[in-house]
Amino acid sequence: MPLALLALAISAFGIGTTEFVMMGLLPNVANDLGTSVPTAGYLVSAYALGVVIGAPLLTALGSRIPRKRMLLLMMAVFTAGNLASALAPNFGLLVAGRLLAGLPHGAFFGVGAVVAARLVKEGRQARAVATMFLGLTVANIVGVPAATLLGQHLGWRATFLVVAAIGLLAMASLAKLVPHMPRDAQHGVKQEIRALGNRQVLLGLLTAVFGFAGVFAVYSYLASMMTEVTGFTESTVPVVLALFGIGMTLGALAAGPLTDRALRPTLYGSLGALAVTLVVFDFTVHVKWAALATVVVLGAVGFMTTTPLQMLVMRKAEHAPTLASASNHSAFNLANAGGAWLGGVAIAAHWGWTSPTLVGAVLAVVGLAIAVTAGLLDRDPGRSRIIATSEPGATLHKHTQVG
Repeated sequence: MPLALLALAISAFGIGTTEFVMMGLLPNVANDLGTSVPTAGYLVSAYALGVVIGAPLLTALGSRIPRKRMLLLMMAVFTAGNLASALAPNFGLLVAGRLLAGLPHGAFFGVGAVVAARLVKEGRQARAVATMFLGLTVANIVGVPAATLLGQHLGWRATFLVVAAIGLLAMASLAKLVPHMPRDAQHGVKQEIRALGNRQVLLGLLTAVFGFAGVFAVYSYLASMMTEVTGFTESTVPVVLALFGIGMTLGALAAGPLTDRALRPTLYGSLGALAVTLVVFDFTVHVKWAALATVVVLGAVGFMTTTPLQMLVMRKAEHAPTLASASNHSAFNLANAGGAWLGGVAIAAHWGWTSPTLVGAVLAVVGLAIAVTAGLLDRDPGRSRIIATSEPGATLHKHTQVG
């Protein structure tokens, strides 16, 4: 694999750390800034809102910018947002800092996925994209638990200062390792928007919204489930989160080659396995060893959906995949917000701490139904692949294999 993928993975590590660490720091932030934990939860929503807004907006604004420069600009905004969060004197400015840090998230992964696919030969594009996403999964094994402990002992501001430093390291890696990739003349905003309107792309985005919401309906309340139902202490929560991250990593490693071999079956299988795992979790959460094992499986099958969904929208967007690829991360963050909200509604309705597992299972089944419907509606006589070429100025193009 090209070293440029390492630079993308380092960037993904920083983004993943800052995205998920806030869930473990909410009590610390609330105590320090004199607000309640539910109010501090707006910091999670602010980041997600930044992703939803920033993915299409920044991708469209950067449609004429060479991809390497676009990646560097996005990481610069990300670093500035985390630095602003670390220095925020009050809650309002901290919300603004989180929003700023979230703005480049989707645009970076959208452009990064296209770059990753262009760095490798035909038949290895999904593995390249999955390698970039490994940074995101490793963040949940190492970055989030470590940053949570750092925030608990040295204050939450120290966490965001460290993430800002990771952003600077990522920028240096991108500048050194990623080759120059100019944008082609035909890749304007109109063509990107036209590609985004493709029915298969829209169905892929809708699959992400519902399918991945099943993961976040549970993940958002995983710490509370482990302490209130399973019987673990709060000090064990970082270990549980790390196990979830290990599962995510295993899922990312499996998703790459499986997606290269059979995209839609991998998507169907991962969504189906996610629904089953969530139902099983409703029972295993009461037994400590079984709960921990299910957490690993949940992370694996949940994250296995990301690579096939990413490749699906890129392939169906054909010659203008960047906006569709970025919008996929808006869809994932809508899933984040929507899944967390629906899981919270179930808990607030006094259905119990484990009720988000069944809510998540229903959402996963809806996502699977949309994915299967999209597959049935896809009249392509062959398989579409994104071809990566070693020429710096070459574009992604569609190759059809009959059979």
